[in-house]
Amino acid sequence: MERLKNKIVFITGASSGIGKSTAIEFAKNGANLIITARRIERINELADFIRKEYAVKVLPFQLDVRNYKLVKNVISNLPSEWQNIDILVNNAGMGRGLNKLYEDDVNGWEEMIDTNIKGLLYVSREIIPLMVKNQNGHVINIGSIAGHEAYGGGAVYCATKHSVTAITRSMRIELLDKGIRVSTIDPGMVETEFSLVRFYGDSEKAKNVYKGLTPLSADDIAEAVIFCATRPKHANINEMIIMPSQQANAFINFRKG
Repeated sequence: MERLKNKIVFITGASSGIGKSTAIEFAKNGANLIITARRIERINELADFIRKEYAVKVLPFQLDVRNYKLVKNVISNLPSEWQNIDILVNNAGMGRGLNKLYEDDVNGWEEMIDTNIKGLLYVSREIIPLMVKNQNGHVINIGSIAGHEAYGGGAVYCATKHSVTAITRSMRIELLDKGIRVSTIDPGMVETEFSLVRFYGDSEKAKNVYKGLTPLSADDIAEAVIFCATRPKHANINEMIIMPSQQANAFINFRKG
């Protein structure tokens, strides 16, 4: 789409899943990319693939969004030609465990809070001033249906995603007069590495999450990101909730077999 051609897009958590698919979709539409994640080997591989396949510019960085000093250092030292960031996709996020609060692993809480809330805040804090300077930009946060509902076993994860919802709404108010749009995309079940991470590498548990139904794919969410990013300047998608056809809400789904 011409609206994305030569735009600069900054994506966190781009080494796999939604972040990776989103990077590829933007590249298909002619955008130049700053892609970041903790796994530098995967980021470099993705950068090489995108350059060869789509002939756009790609700047890969190893970045742990939980580390504010690192976030600030990476963004403040971007080459001048990469500083006019048009779109920020705050995608980095994770879940840990599905236990009752009183039985849960506190270390998992720290990981979720540091990544899902603080990481989003750190990256936004450093990039949004660049957008304010230009009176132009679009922040797209990847939230979750868990940002609208709570469920047993997900107290802290749901709390982090409720925070994303609140932060997004506050951003929208604060940036209303700055020429900067703010959106959140809140999926239901998406089959990525999310469940594998949530269950600490237990592939059987991860597989069972999607058993008997067809979940969303990372590509489905990437297409939604592109839709938000390509609305005319006078239009903003505030919130988009996307669910598999077999999922009604965070509690109810229909499984065959």
